[in-house]
Amino acid sequence: MTFYLQTYPYRRMARRWVENHDQTLGINVREEEEAYILSALVPGIKSDELNIQVLEDVVQIKVEYQAEENNGYLVHELPSGSFTRTLRLPAPIQADNVEANVTDGVLTLTLPKAESARPKQIKIKAR
Repeated sequence: MTFYLQTYPYRRMARRWVENHDQTLGINVREEEEAYILSALVPGIKSDELNIQVLEDVVQIKVEYQAEENNGYLVHELPSGSFTRTLRLPAPIQADNVEANVTDGVLTLTLPKAESARPKQIKIKAR
């Protein structure tokens, strides 16, 4: 009995495409009473290579990794190129008061909620 296995002729090309295009920024978002705290992994990225845009309830982070010249690498797996991560938050934020810090390869954004999105304490009047 003979089995014929047909290989996918473009397997190598498809694998290379997935390896090169399946790169995203890992993020965590935490909600506090007055702000959202977003953390993103950006190891080896300088602050001038980051582009952060905020519009109402949408945050967009763009990163440009500078590729090194191919100097005879046997294995070259470090990412290169540009990556974009867009995130819609549950409520609008104050774009003018956003703070951004990079420490040890972690970008931390403090995104204050807009006044209309913050919880309000209602005082009850007794009669």
